[in-house]
Amino acid sequence: MVVTLKYFGQIAEVTQKEEEQIEIKETLISELLELLYSKYDGLKSKDFQIAQNHELVTNETAISGAEIALLPPFAGG
Repeated sequence: MVVTLKYFGQIAEVTQKEEEQIEIKETLISELLELLYSKYDGLKSKDFQIAQNHELVTNETAISGAEIALLPPFAGG
C-alpha cells in the first residue's frame, strides 16, 4: 500500500522533507514508526503525535488511511 506521510515543524527538520510517499507492508502505526526510526535516526528523540486521515491515532491503530501526518507538540494560547 502507498501512503503519503506529512511532516511538520521539528519533524520536517529531521526528515528534511515536508511530505513523501512510501510503499509499506506494515499494518500498524507502531510498525510504520519502526521503519521511520530506521530511516530517520533523529526522529527517535522527538515527541510527536500521529494523525491518520486527519484524526489522531495511537501506535496500535491499523493503517487504513492514505495520509499519515507526524505532528510535533504545539502550544495554544
